[in-house]
Amino acid sequence: DCHQYTNRSCEECLKNVTCLWCASSRRCVEYPVRRVLPPADLCELRSARWGVCWVNFEALIIAMSVVGGTILIMLGVCCCCCCCKKKSKKQVSEGPDKDDERAAREREKRRVRQEERRAEMKSRHDEIRRKYGTV
Repeated sequence: DCHQYTNRSCEECLKNVTCLWCASSRRCVEYPVRRVLPPADLCELRSARWGVCWVNFEALIIAMSVVGGTILIMLGVCCCCCCCKKKSKKQVSEGPDKDDERAAREREKRRVRQEERRAEMKSRHDEIRRKYGTV
């Protein structure tokens, strides 16, 4: 029974894990297991101790919120990094193929233009030869 530790020390009260110590009233009461947080009429959050005497429920809630939020943010950042890494790997693996195709098309265009120029130059030279009778 937790009530027998009322007006004693917090350490004595919390030896029993079902007990809750209220520092402001120095009462040791049964922890209300049906509720996550003890009701205000039983004990204020900043005065309530459970498990250890050096952490009150208010600080515990804030610390758990900060840790939980940090974990969620880290998970989000990790997911974003993984997605970006996969995207960049995909682009890198596709990149050289596209670059090779583009270079091949440009080489083909240059080759075609060069052949057209050669044919044009040959026809001019042939025309000049005919004009001066050196064919």
